[in-house]
Amino acid sequence: MNKYNTLKELIAIDSPTGYTDNASKYIFDLLTNYGYSPEYTNKGAVKCALGPNPTLAIAGHVDTLGAIVSGIKADGTLAFSLLGGLSLTGAEGEYVKIVTHSGKTYTGTILINNPSVHANNEKEKTQRSIKNMHIRVDAEVYSKEDVEKLGIEVGDIICVDVKYQELENGFIKSRFLDNKAGCYVLFELARRLKKEGKEVPVEIFFSNYEEVGHGGTVGYADSIEELLVIDMGVLGDDCQGNEVSCSICAKDSSGPYDYNFRKKLVDLAQQNNIPYKVDVYPHYGSDGSAALRAGNDFRVALIGMGVAASHGTERTHIKGIEATIDLCLAYIG
Repeated sequence: MNKYNTLKELIAIDSPTGYTDNASKYIFDLLTNYGYSPEYTNKGAVKCALGPNPTLAIAGHVDTLGAIVSGIKADGTLAFSLLGGLSLTGAEGEYVKIVTHSGKTYTGTILINNPSVHANNEKEKTQRSIKNMHIRVDAEVYSKEDVEKLGIEVGDIICVDVKYQELENGFIKSRFLDNKAGCYVLFELARRLKKEGKEVPVEIFFSNYEEVGHGGTVGYADSIEELLVIDMGVLGDDCQGNEVSCSICAKDSSGPYDYNFRKKLVDLAQQNNIPYKVDVYPHYGSDGSAALRAGNDFRVALIGMGVAASHGTERTHIKGIEATIDLCLAYIG
């Protein structure tokens, strides 16, 4: 089996926020196959103890960005509302699936209104917004009634194609590496610890509403004292992270993370020669932010592999993923 096959398989399972059951079941079944006894929370997150009386939770989120049908237009195209912060400039021209209430799936494309340059010489000047965009359904539909006959209706889920590619030089590019690459880190922690026959006081937690701000709020074991969040590291002009390192977040939009927790992670990275960068994320929140705002008495830290072009066509590197796994294992001890 390809080492990153579980990442590829998880990314292939559509899981925009609010539509995560299939991906959560994949996680549940995978952990069961590893020899663990995972559980579902009432909200549908998956958690799994790697040993008795866990005091450390390591969390990633399985939900991704997407959209939802918000209306059917007179010309047979679909209006849509976003699930999470999908970049519309990056989403234009992307292929999608529309999942109906009955479970039937149709394909389509996200487009700007009047998208042909031969009919619209103002196309490049038009703002990309949901008011100026639509989804073209791949069916012979020319009216609202035509679309309704297909069974498509308001509330149907829209999933964006992922375009996963694993390159020989170690780069992995795909949509939704944020944060399925983080979920892969949790998979590997569970797999490697089981292979070594080690039980540790750790609970891994796969939240399913992170992209809308409440994924990491509840559901942890009562014994948890620390929360280590695994999520994408931000790359950009104001950040020093890169795709081949583990990013350690000192502060994001919600405020600073626990200083002593972060300091220990940096010390462990230095002692174990794990490539890392410490960063401040200017426009970011995490399951850790949500957990703290919900009133959990946790010490919280945030780390993750650097991911380029977040919320768009993303890219990371296996070196960054492995560095994140290594830092987690060093902290677990």
